Amino acid sequence: MAAEVRMVLYEDDSLQVQYVDGSRLQLSPCGSEFLFEKAPLVSAHPLEQPERIRQRTHFVISTYREQLERALDFRNSFATCPFLSESIIPSERKKRMFIDISEVRWPSLDTDDGMICMQSGTVKITSLDGHAYLCLPKSQHEFTVHFLCKASQKPDSSVVLSEKNNQAQKDKLVEKAGKICTYGSLSGQRLKNKENELHCQIMKSKEPLKKSCVNGTEGREALPSLGAEDTCVYTWVKQCCSVASCPEEWKYPLSLALRCLNKISSMSGIDVNVTKNRILISDVSEERGKEVSVLPRALLLSCSVPHLHRWNFCDSLSQRQSDEEEYSYPELVKVVWYKGITYRLTHKNMNSVEIYPGDGSVFRSEGAYFGNYFTYYSIQEGSGEREEKTYSVNNLPPARPGSLFSVCSLIKQATRILQHCAKIRLSLSHNYRICCWKMVPGMNNTNILPVLLRESLIPSVGRFLAYSDDKVHVIFLDGITLTLNWNFGSFIEKRQVNQGLSLGWCKLTFPDGRDQLLQIEHPGLYERYVTTVISWCRRVTQTSQRKVPTHPLPSVPEENWCVASELEKIKKFNLLLENSGVLNRISSKKNEQSSDNYEPQYSEIFLEEVNERQVSVALKKTSEILQDIDDLLSNSKK
Repeated sequence: MAAEVRMVLYEDDSLQVQYVDGSRLQLSPCGSEFLFEKAPLVSAHPLEQPERIRQRTHFVISTYREQLERALDFRNSFATCPFLSESIIPSERKKRMFIDISEVRWPSLDTDDGMICMQSGTVKITSLDGHAYLCLPKSQHEFTVHFLCKASQKPDSSVVLSEKNNQAQKDKLVEKAGKICTYGSLSGQRLKNKENELHCQIMKSKEPLKKSCVNGTEGREALPSLGAEDTCVYTWVKQCCSVASCPEEWKYPLSLALRCLNKISSMSGIDVNVTKNRILISDVSEERGKEVSVLPRALLLSCSVPHLHRWNFCDSLSQRQSDEEEYSYPELVKVVWYKGITYRLTHKNMNSVEIYPGDGSVFRSEGAYFGNYFTYYSIQEGSGEREEKTYSVNNLPPARPGSLFSVCSLIKQATRILQHCAKIRLSLSHNYRICCWKMVPGMNNTNILPVLLRESLIPSVGRFLAYSDDKVHVIFLDGITLTLNWNFGSFIEKRQVNQGLSLGWCKLTFPDGRDQLLQIEHPGLYERYVTTVISWCRRVTQTSQRKVPTHPLPSVPEENWCVASELEKIKKFNLLLENSGVLNRISSKKNEQSSDNYEPQYSEIFLEEVNERQVSVALKKTSEILQDIDDLLSNSKK
């Protein structure tokens, strides 16, 4: 079986894998379908399309089972929701249970129960019920969570029921049990295993059963037997997370692990102030009432919207690229694994990347907008001393012979991925926000498509559009369009206005269709465009501070847009009249005519004719400008 060379997990949890022999595999975002592309033959024509096999993951044949199993393990390690097909899970990893595990409770902050420090320095936090545990190494950059998760179910399966159906089913079991026995008859009964005991407790937790039974035929009836059809298949799922961007459900156990590590380090006299992330997580540890974590649930076996699956292999996986070439990934990238090196990206507020070479060290992007500098964190094996180095992207060291990895190559690869993600975030195609498992009823499918928040037409400049996904799109009158990301929610958090810029890049699109990515700090020849857009964003943010909307404003309808354009025309006409001086001459002349002994002279009559000519010329110019504006609006609507 061919080994993996590169694996790319996208923001919508779809996966692409490239193998040594040239074959490729792609998983749908929900994991229910996969597409395998066989390696082209050596004798094949260059225009001949390779053979592709598309199958349901649950019904995969033995030829692709091993490769698909490894791909799913990688996907589930970093995806939001795992996909666990019972037909693919090995038998030794299956665990049948009678209870439904949807959440776990962690130890309290006041106790040290469930906390274990291993010889390697890793801290292990175990939940009180033993259904989940978290491991945090002493480097404190990445942690892993292991939890029991129910296997994926069919959409119409009786196991997947709503709360109402579950409640009705439990009531029927309680009613049936009430006809059989009383609490007294069950008081001395001992169940054989823990699962049966918990299942019986669910039935006995209802209202007291008053109806008793005697030693008759009814009393000889047995409780509903719990067979294999009443059990659920569970398996252990491993998720790898970054301390810098910890999911909400793991913040509390992570804070317990950080407190434990800090306590051990303070007792041993080791400095623990290494990263800024610990300060952020320590704030979470002070909150009470966070002991319960809701576990991620597995996705369904089949997808309800398979037409949203996109099967397009990117060229970056099939071709060997130099450091100067660009990536062509179709979506935002979440994780890239390449020959043992992992690149993990975060797109919540700003684009950032973490590089894990595999030896326990980590590179993290730093700087004003991330990507200009990289900080290297490592721990020496013998002495345990921590080492920090900062590298500039513009001045990278050369590769050293004999080293495990090249710092220059790693940072260049990460910079290229960051630039690709900046292009994707600045694109106007919002399809990356639509994925199949987010469209499933019952899950959070709000804010999938952005809505128009604000629209402005500035005379002699262009049209400004602001969307709810923090994207600003400006169309200038000379045909150049500029797109950047601006966090309009910054005023809600009472930050400084300058912090609204959430991405250090902007994209220019020229009239001929060419795109150019610019650093906002160094725009060069296009500083005028960048400065104009940032000034407009700051002005909108300042005006929004006075009245903060609770919901995004609806998109501007067509009639409102026409009214706004007509108002702009009237303002422009008034501006022309004021600058021409015609109004001043007319007002002075009216004041003279109001006097009693006023007699018009020839020069004044001539002045009236000149004024009339000036007004006619001004009106003619105004009509031409209005016609140009109408043409521009009609072209922009097309």
